[in-house]
Amino acid sequence: MPSSPNISFVLHDVARLLRKRFEQRSRAFGLTRAQWQVLAYLSLHEGIHQNKLADLIEIMPITLARLLDKMEARGFIERRPDPADRRAWLLYLTLKAHPLIEVMRSNGQKTREEAFTGLSADAQRQLLQTLCLIKSNLLEACAQPAVDREKVHV
Repeated sequence: MPSSPNISFVLHDVARLLRKRFEQRSRAFGLTRAQWQVLAYLSLHEGIHQNKLADLIEIMPITLARLLDKMEARGFIERRPDPADRRAWLLYLTLKAHPLIEVMRSNGQKTREEAFTGLSADAQRQLLQTLCLIKSNLLEACAQPAVDREKVHV
């Protein structure tokens, strides 16, 4: 008898495939997924500190610094000194980046439409509510130390 799919694996696969399809649509613009991610976060958080953006994207600050160097050289972002801390930089999109944000939103919408084919609007809303609850539960759980109920002897 075949086993049923594991929800963790299915969620991982769905997220991976959404990223893959978005990348297929966006490849022509010569930006990496990480660079698209920077644009997406900056479109929502302009003026954010570089280290805070690294935390949001979940990459090391040095990795983000290299990414930002490339994006700044291409004219998509600019770093401005933080008036409150001369060691810190605040990040902003340039005018050149704004058309890319629109492309990104359009590609994201098209990708979601493909992914949700066959799901009613109500089913989509229910799925989003369910995933938000799961995310909330996991955020709360991750804030607590993990307690092993069983000790595994290796």
